[in-house]
Amino acid sequence: MKQGNPQQQHENMFFSLVTAALKGISQVILIENAISGLLILIALLISSIPVGIIAFLSALIAVCMGRFGGADKTLVNQGLLAYNSVLTGIVLALNFTGGQRWVIALAGAAITTLLTAAMMHWMRNSGTPIFTFPFIIVSWFLLLASYRLGTFQLHPGLVPQDLSQWRLHQGGTVDWINGLVDGVGQVFLQDSMWSGILILAGVFWASRKLGFYAIIGSAAAWLAAYGLGGETALLNAGLYEYNAVLTILAVGAIFDAKSRWAPVSGLVAAIVSVPMTASFDSWLLPYGLPALTMPFVVCSWVFIAARKVIPKL
Repeated sequence: MKQGNPQQQHENMFFSLVTAALKGISQVILIENAISGLLILIALLISSIPVGIIAFLSALIAVCMGRFGGADKTLVNQGLLAYNSVLTGIVLALNFTGGQRWVIALAGAAITTLLTAAMMHWMRNSGTPIFTFPFIIVSWFLLLASYRLGTFQLHPGLVPQDLSQWRLHQGGTVDWINGLVDGVGQVFLQDSMWSGILILAGVFWASRKLGFYAIIGSAAAWLAAYGLGGETALLNAGLYEYNAVLTILAVGAIFDAKSRWAPVSGLVAAIVSVPMTASFDSWLLPYGLPALTMPFVVCSWVFIAARKVIPKL
């Protein structure tokens, strides 16, 4: 059999790695599509060039670790080893300062790849997706390490607060359009309107159905948070909505969503993620940690596991 020339092989390898990295970016929002990943990457670059570069390099690191480490090729090519690393790179880049933040962000992405692989092995028999749990754990651990290790220079915005001194601020002008769009953009920690629109376009590119689900999830969470008296600033920034977007996609459309009632249970799960987000925010306030996507993970695990006992859920 004729072998291609070395230059062509290298070009094919490079294209394969880049494609898998872009799919890793799209897998953050539960989609396997390189074009969607490219649109999301452009959205990140529009918001912040350094963050966009770190996101892509984080995905590439995970893909290379999987490819050259002998992981299953399908797993690597689908971007399933990379999406947690992408989020870790973004969070660490945004929440650390100083000249070492690039190194910390990319090292965190590599560590997250290992934890992702380990959790895939541990949870294989249960049939439960790991979702973004590895990203959450690594990010929380590294953010907390900043209180003991001088190299980790934490962003001043992450300040531990006494919960007894917390005051709810409900004033301000409601901007529901910005809140709905940012509800999608905040999946990637983006609060720019244009970034949110591009990320939503990436979802629609892969699937119109998932695109509409994302909008419904964001709208349902916005209404729930508003009805429950959530802070206007958080509503406008999409911080009550992004977990709901991921939850409705996971529960209502993607994982074991064969029942005709799956869209309804997905919507319910998305609404439940709102008080859960508020709860996690309060729980983590004394540590100065963000809730990240933990409400999405917990809600999705509960509803998907419940389906194994109540299959029509």
